Amino acid sequence: MRRFFVTIFLFGLAGCQTGGQVPVVPVAAQADPSQDQKMAQALFKPLPEREVASNEMVELGRMLYYDPRLSVSGKISCNSCHSLTNYGVDGQPTSSGDEGQLGGRNSPTVYNASLHMAQFWDGRSPNVEDQAMGPVLNSVEMAMPDVEHVATVLNGIPDYKARFVKLFPDQKSPATLVNAAHAIGTFERGLRTPSGFDDYLNGNSEALTQEEKTGLKTFVTVGCASCHSGVAIGGNSYQKMGLKVPYPDSDVGRFDVTGKERDRGVFKVPSLRNITETGPYLSRGQVADLAETVQLMGHHQLGKELTPSEVEEIRTFLGSLKGQIPEDYIAVPTLPKDEAGFSPQVPIKT
Repeated sequence: MRRFFVTIFLFGLAGCQTGGQVPVVPVAAQADPSQDQKMAQALFKPLPEREVASNEMVELGRMLYYDPRLSVSGKISCNSCHSLTNYGVDGQPTSSGDEGQLGGRNSPTVYNASLHMAQFWDGRSPNVEDQAMGPVLNSVEMAMPDVEHVATVLNGIPDYKARFVKLFPDQKSPATLVNAAHAIGTFERGLRTPSGFDDYLNGNSEALTQEEKTGLKTFVTVGCASCHSGVAIGGNSYQKMGLKVPYPDSDVGRFDVTGKERDRGVFKVPSLRNITETGPYLSRGQVADLAETVQLMGHHQLGKELTPSEVEEIRTFLGSLKGQIPEDYIAVPTLPKDEAGFSPQVPIKT
């Protein structure tokens, strides 16, 4: 049974990764609970241990993540749109940036993001370090005019300047945006939220309730796992929005990145970890309700009209993906003073 199921899954995932048609193959009912658990272990992977990194690099990255001086207004930090106390999001359809300008897409969570194949909805950044540079220079977001201005700000904060010199000893002037993004990315790689589902994948058959186990089986049976699989339960493939039934949306997705017609309306499949906490949903945050989102995905991606009971079962399973926020790891730091003796308050958005 396990070999049969894995073969079906891999075939479906291959279609998902190429943006082609994903075959939906019914999964046979399994009476043996241990087989259900093995099925899940074949499709999904538990969160790995936090990546080992220099404590000093993590500390610098944490401070920079919370520091609003990386924005031209001195009011917006990474945490403004990706609140670490709110599961890495701000709860808005699209985030407010410099001078109240709204971004074009929903701000995804930073928790577990380093495990994704790429960053942003359109996958334009290969990793969290590269992603960390984008908002700083984006005119709608943090709006710093150029990399030179960022370096001037960083070098004007003695503590930061000394930390960069220590951490990047081979560089003449290491207080740069590239190195700041490296530190922020290093910090973000530790943002993990293990959940009850991870315990289940690690062998504890009692880590999920019977209702959650039923929802897991429904999730797999209807075809959701064709794209939402792996360690992040998503984040590992691209897919066209409206694969089976066209979805009315002007967002062209990866077409902006590649210029290829086949990528029009294609997005990185979002992770479902902590999904009950990270709404609103879809690339523009256009749907507020999770159950409605499940129903829409069944219709547009799978070509299925999910019953109310199926939607509720899936929603119940998704609740098991809510993990624990690492409160000690994300503790708000005291930001260093600049040369004039000023230290900003950390803007916290919950």
